[in-house]
Amino acid sequence: MTETVSGADRRPSRSARNGKGLRIERVYTTPGVHPYDQVKWERRDVVMTNWRDGSVNFEQRGVEFPDFWSVNAVNIVTTKYFRGALGTPQREWSLKQVIDRVVKTYRRAGEEHGYFATLEDAEIFEHELIYALLHQIFSFNSPVWFNVGTKSPQQVSACFILSVDDTMESILNWYREEGLIFKGGSGAGVNLSRIRSSKELLSSGGNASGPVSFMRGADASAGTIKSGGATRRAAKMVVLDVDHPDIEEFIETKAREERKIRVLRDAGFDMDLGGKDIVSVQYQNANNSVRVSDEFMRAVENDEEFELRARTTGEVIEKVRARDLFRKMAQAAWECADPGIQYDDTINDWHTCPESGRITASNPCSEYVHLDNSSCNLASLNLLKFLRDDDTFDVEKFIKVTELVITAMDISICFADFPTEKIAETTRAYRQLGIGYANLGALLMATGHAYDSEGGRSLAAAITSLMTATAYRRSAELAAVVGPYDGYARNAEAHKRVIRKHAAANDNLRVLDDMDKAIHAAATKQWQECLKIGEKHGWRNAQASLLAPTGTIGLMMDCDTTGIEPDLALVKFKKLVGGGSLQIVNNTVPRALKKLGYQQEQIEAIVEYISEHGHVVGAPGLKQEHYEVFDCAMGERAIEPMGHVRMMAAVQPFLSGAISKTVNMPESATVEDIEKIYFEGWKLGLKALAIYRDNCKVGQPLSDAKAKKASEPEKTVEYRPVRRRLPKDRPGKTTSFSVGGAEGYMTANSYPDNGLGEIFLKMSKQGSTLAGMMDAFSIAVSIGLQYGVPLETYVSKFTNMRFEPAGLTDDPDIRIAQSIMDYIFRRLALDYLPFETRAAFGIYTAEERARQLETGSYEPVSEEDLDIEALAQSAPREEKPAEQKAAKPAPQQVGSLTELVEAQQGRSADAPLCFSCGIKMRPAGSCYVCEGCGSTSGCS
Repeated sequence: MTETVSGADRRPSRSARNGKGLRIERVYTTPGVHPYDQVKWERRDVVMTNWRDGSVNFEQRGVEFPDFWSVNAVNIVTTKYFRGALGTPQREWSLKQVIDRVVKTYRRAGEEHGYFATLEDAEIFEHELIYALLHQIFSFNSPVWFNVGTKSPQQVSACFILSVDDTMESILNWYREEGLIFKGGSGAGVNLSRIRSSKELLSSGGNASGPVSFMRGADASAGTIKSGGATRRAAKMVVLDVDHPDIEEFIETKAREERKIRVLRDAGFDMDLGGKDIVSVQYQNANNSVRVSDEFMRAVENDEEFELRARTTGEVIEKVRARDLFRKMAQAAWECADPGIQYDDTINDWHTCPESGRITASNPCSEYVHLDNSSCNLASLNLLKFLRDDDTFDVEKFIKVTELVITAMDISICFADFPTEKIAETTRAYRQLGIGYANLGALLMATGHAYDSEGGRSLAAAITSLMTATAYRRSAELAAVVGPYDGYARNAEAHKRVIRKHAAANDNLRVLDDMDKAIHAAATKQWQECLKIGEKHGWRNAQASLLAPTGTIGLMMDCDTTGIEPDLALVKFKKLVGGGSLQIVNNTVPRALKKLGYQQEQIEAIVEYISEHGHVVGAPGLKQEHYEVFDCAMGERAIEPMGHVRMMAAVQPFLSGAISKTVNMPESATVEDIEKIYFEGWKLGLKALAIYRDNCKVGQPLSDAKAKKASEPEKTVEYRPVRRRLPKDRPGKTTSFSVGGAEGYMTANSYPDNGLGEIFLKMSKQGSTLAGMMDAFSIAVSIGLQYGVPLETYVSKFTNMRFEPAGLTDDPDIRIAQSIMDYIFRRLALDYLPFETRAAFGIYTAEERARQLETGSYEPVSEEDLDIEALAQSAPREEKPAEQKAAKPAPQQVGSLTELVEAQQGRSADAPLCFSCGIKMRPAGSCYVCEGCGSTSGCS
């Protein structure tokens, strides 16, 4: 619990107001030890190429990062967040510089505005924040990394909501404000329902143009800014109320353009994403959403008429059958994925500030819903960092980190710059924050919970409740120190009512196991404290939490899953230091299998099966009732659409804002299926919902460059390998083995410098067919080794090969083999390959497996590497577990996880190509993110 203390208790900070401030407790750090000194740093080279043509589009060598950061995370931070011109002394080159630039700005602002009780508290705040960022426990949204601590305007918000009135001046100002926001790398949403319809008259007597016509100009502006190469693509949301007279035209706008695309494509025009002719198609730069009311949804439910009303007078212009209008929404979404749906009454029922105005719109990804002309800065927690080795959730650290992050986020509003004065005024008056999380899908799998299950939803709801309760409790404590938000006084009763609604939802939460119960008990206590402190002091923030897509920052934190999403697939695409890549099974799979009670030998066999097939169906020894734990967004056992909706409904009551998520539907889904999803979303209390039906868009993300490159004649240089024969006197080793009852002998001879040079295999009687085949095979492998074929190549090809005899062996290091070939090359890997190489294939000795169970790592630790004094002085930190899964080189034509899943599953994923790297992006909420360079389609 954080307390407020008087300045007389300890040495006061320079500007603590009224002698009060927050007392900050250490969680991860140790007095006298800087967080940077607790990790091992290393230098790396970052060279980014375009996957389509191989050209180098970024290069910075000698960058400094902790040794446990992945290649992807290093690449993304270096290319996206390092500031300063490349090749100049001003260019940042170390993660330390980036974190210091941000954290020291936050500390300085916190001291200046009286947040800390003493200078010691300010220092603890700084060190804890550094540690959490350094160890990927959480991350701020991208604009913080872009702007804070630089000479540029210090814009910290990623999400903006604008407003447009029914005047030409206001409409033109909308274009201008949107452009400024896009230029800064953020996105904006707007509701156009105040603009009079095309069925109403102007004051001059002519007909009005209507909002859809003005959307055309805004779309062209966004497209121009996007193609201009801004930090990120322009992202925008356009909302129209369901009772607007032009609602049918709005609904059909993008579907009509999609039909145009089909006609032009069939006529021979280049309509692929990024094609030269696609720019002629309109309305493609915005997400469209219809804002529906409870009145309209009840009319749909009861098959009644619904009234469309004039914007200027409120009179009824037209009556329509509600079900017909609802069907048109579903039909358009079936054709092109737009429009989405926002549930107006649900959104405003959870509104903390109704006296200041209604909530009419959202940001582009639909998770931020609040007042017009406002903004929200986001941060996301990495949930997997709070899962202990014994598979319990570290509730206390989760609470402390949430406190820390909310404090930092609120401090940022004190120094932040904003694109317009109206947004600055509203944000400073209401101080909207958006704390959220990533890696939920990985956490659920690691703990043995199916994503679409009561247990999975219960755990997710409990965590979300604890996060928001802690955030609002800390917000109340901040109000006691530096005052409530300016708009609180006029909205006090409404704000308290919403907090009570959250607490009541928490009371009604049904928990199913010990992990849920512990988290839920803590959440209940936090809600009680939140209400108690808030009743006395109010709250510092009108909004505290939401669930963002966590696109780029999810990759920065090395998260397997983004936001609230499940795992995309069980395989993972891993880049290696120095180049190359591996196809591996996600870390969470073996952890989940262990949690479900499987033994190490069974786990290895199941992981190897997944590595080969990409799914668990038919995996050796895996019980069918456990299949659901490994269900993913794509693949053999894809989670059904309502599974995604049910998960959103489970966590929505515990969020101030909404959820960025697209419900993916199979190509075979019908219009009726979409109607059901939209209707159930309303019934289950969601605030917003969007769907995407596979292959509903014509503009497929194909790469012409690859095809052109393949058609060009390649310049080849003839290379002749030289055979390196073994000397007469050579070291050798003979191993007897038994696989599934079949016995044999293997003799392996090596070069004096310890490289394998030949093998001899003996099975069955001399002269038999099997003996002859083994002799021939041995000769072929031996000659290959002598001509320079690496042993790891043979290991990658022959391990996991399945044929009889197979089963138990008499080798303690390899208890189960899929075949004799599988055993032989596992044994050779253990005898002749270095630990790092065979670990990539998931091949370990019995001793290493035992060590992993004890320490969490397969890697040996020598005494000379062990600094006892340093360990005693340093705070405990989570070590990144060694790769404990089957691995093999990824196909050369694959450049991302999405492409790897496509290759493995033989199906196409509807995802755009990254304009920087040329590889397929992966879904992140309702947006897309590039795993190669971190580029996004507009999300945080």
